[in-house]
Amino acid sequence: MATSEQIIGLDIGTTKVCAVIAEANEQGRLEVIGVGRAPSTGLRKGVVINIEATLRSVTEALEAAEQMAGREIESVFTSIAGAHIEGINSRGVVAVANRGREIVQSDLDRVIEAARAVVLPMDREIIHSVAKEFIVDEQGGIKDPKDMIGVRLEADVHIITGSITATQNLVKCVNRAGFKVEGVALGALASAEAVLNDDEKEMGTLLIDIGGGTCDLILFQDGAPWYTNVIPLGGNQVTSDISILLRTPFESAERLKKEAGCCFAGLIEDGQEPAMIMGLGTRTPLQIDRRQLCEFIQPRMTEMLGLIKQKVEREAHIKSWQALGGGVVITGGASALIGTMELAQDIFGTSSRIGVPLGLGGLMHEYQRPDMAVAVGLIKHALLHSPMFDEVTQGNSRSVKGGEGIRKIWRMFFG
Repeated sequence: MATSEQIIGLDIGTTKVCAVIAEANEQGRLEVIGVGRAPSTGLRKGVVINIEATLRSVTEALEAAEQMAGREIESVFTSIAGAHIEGINSRGVVAVANRGREIVQSDLDRVIEAARAVVLPMDREIIHSVAKEFIVDEQGGIKDPKDMIGVRLEADVHIITGSITATQNLVKCVNRAGFKVEGVALGALASAEAVLNDDEKEMGTLLIDIGGGTCDLILFQDGAPWYTNVIPLGGNQVTSDISILLRTPFESAERLKKEAGCCFAGLIEDGQEPAMIMGLGTRTPLQIDRRQLCEFIQPRMTEMLGLIKQKVEREAHIKSWQALGGGVVITGGASALIGTMELAQDIFGTSSRIGVPLGLGGLMHEYQRPDMAVAVGLIKHALLHSPMFDEVTQGNSRSVKGGEGIRKIWRMFFG
């Protein structure tokens, strides 16, 4: 990073690349000082298919963020997504090594490592391993067993895996653009950091990040991830339907979707002005009734959300959506489509809301929008996983190395 007080989040998506630069101010509060966006043409369903096109998009977005912030960027934290992402639950078991049977950090590290000892194909790697709960001598529901006395320590861990080559290609694009990758995080996990609060994670919430090519899913229960998956469908499918049915170019269909589209017919009022369809070539522009446009959009969105519901019910064993106190939170660029929240409430039969990233100061009007959730969440994720933090456990003590500004940020967010 350009200085020890800057953190840069880079979201490389199917339809766009977003970059966010955050910096600690004099009071130690984290502020967004630069935002950059660029169209993305080198990815398909979250996976790099064209190195050069992705490189250009990354460069354009980061240079725009640099120009806005008046800072130079050296390294970034970036996201990964795609249908290759899978989540599994595993349990690790170890004996407490300390003679006094007091659980210390090394015991926690060993039990997490034991849980990570799962058989994976040669082309897959572990991206994240998140402890859901610890069990000490058959006493479960423990979030932090450090300093407790016990003989047997167990850990339920949610492990997120992905394709090795997909990660390598993503990192290669950033490196060839002239930047170093400090870390890679799952896009859905980053979104959750940006738009969910602790109460929602504790009470149970399904986060759906609808991007251009994929829907990233992450289910939280009891404060930790329980289920992770990716559906290879996104907002581009809606745009494609409009393009085909109205015989208009994809770019024109995308603009029509954003400006006049709605996916819940109950929100359309009678007497609204019709939407304009740009003509192909020299063809005269046409008009379309907004209710008819909704009839093109709503079936695809209904299919997408219905597929998500069925998949989560079957694989995460959800018997009642009312049991999720936090309901459903939808974020990502495609969630900005009018009616998305209402349609989700109708399909899932529980409360829903649109997730907007919060918690940082600075250029709030630039980043407080659903399509910026991953980039902002990467900054919060980086605070916990940046190499600038060197956590040294000596009994109860933790020392954090780095600039004074980073120490202030750490105290602000984590006490």
